[in-house]
Amino acid sequence: MTIGTAFLALLEGRSQHGYDLKRAYDQHFGHDRPLHYGQVYTTLAKLLRNGLVTVDGVEGGNGPDRKRYSITEAGVTDVQRWLSEPETPDQYLQSSLYDKIVGALLTGRSAADVLDVQRDEHLVAMRELTRRKQAGDLADRIICDRALFHLDADLRWLEHTATLLDELAEQVRR
Repeated sequence: MTIGTAFLALLEGRSQHGYDLKRAYDQHFGHDRPLHYGQVYTTLAKLLRNGLVTVDGVEGGNGPDRKRYSITEAGVTDVQRWLSEPETPDQYLQSSLYDKIVGALLTGRSAADVLDVQRDEHLVAMRELTRRKQAGDLADRIICDRALFHLDADLRWLEHTATLLDELAEQVRR
């Protein structure tokens, strides 16, 4: 998802000012990475240039004029296309962790130690996510669940790989 696509989804419900879009983006999409105001107005300028939004009105005030943005039919089509295209599942076929295991085996170091250190790191991350999940709102819980499920799968892989280290060491040595 791009910032622009998120803005279009937010604008589909109602027209909004840039400030309102930033606040809504941070609330719904930017839990760990809130937007900078410069990104907001750069993104809106691009959406405007590409015909995906229009300026609905301009309000004066003590500061600079505030523009209210609305989504166009082309913008609605863009949101529909984004929602209907499936995300490509990550294959995770090559990882730096696997590379470390092979590197340890090639250099005569303990691959089991590499796995142990990584297991500890995963458990620390899982504890932090669990704390965040318990204190969070529904969106936080869903986001943390996704990360926890991935970490759990990684832990299962670590355990599985530990059972195959002797066999892998033989193959690496050949």
